[in-house]
Amino acid sequence: MKRRTVLKQGMLLSLAGSLPALAQEAPPSPSSSAYNVEMIIFRATGSGGTPENWAAEASSNGEGIVAGAESAQGGGPRELGHFITALPASAYQLGEIETKLRTSGGYVPVAHVAWSQTPSTWGTRGGFPLNRLGIEVSGLSGNVFLEKGQFLHLGMALSYAVPSPPVALQAAPGTVFTINSSQRVKYYDRTYFDHPAFGVIAMVAPAQGKRPPGR
Repeated sequence: MKRRTVLKQGMLLSLAGSLPALAQEAPPSPSSSAYNVEMIIFRATGSGGTPENWAAEASSNGEGIVAGAESAQGGGPRELGHFITALPASAYQLGEIETKLRTSGGYVPVAHVAWSQTPSTWGTRGGFPLNRLGIEVSGLSGNVFLEKGQFLHLGMALSYAVPSPPVALQAAPGTVFTINSSQRVKYYDRTYFDHPAFGVIAMVAPAQGKRPPGR
């Protein structure tokens, strides 16, 4: 199913200036690598989308799309990530992008959060529900997971009953839209999860150490 994404390519460039298992709440082991994850969720207000069979999308229970996939790991131990702490707004690094979204006229940020965690083993889909991450948005639910195998992947299974979908989508108020995707991530790079009705911009970085100059 081919669709026009909520963020057009020009906007992306300008800004660049089954349910998953739940990860554990126990403290991480000393040998675990910890990562900071920052995420902005926003909805579209303009007409950048195209009509689709939204009822079919909402009822889909597929595994979603995995970008930058890797082969399954061997028979080693499979671990679920550990939530370490929520990060304060003073630690956010995507504040400028949130401001651009807010002033663009076409998008409305509905949540901006950041937290530290250890990753789950690749393929477990072990993550955290939105309310555990500090996201309380009417009509929005789901899980976010960070997995590590040969590479690091950030994924999410989100459902959003948007109160007022863009007219071009030809969707009734309260129509449930979904994002079910996992993408390979690189430190400090912005990762985009696109959908005609709403979207996510995220960034993952090591929890320890300073951000490299110029990033």
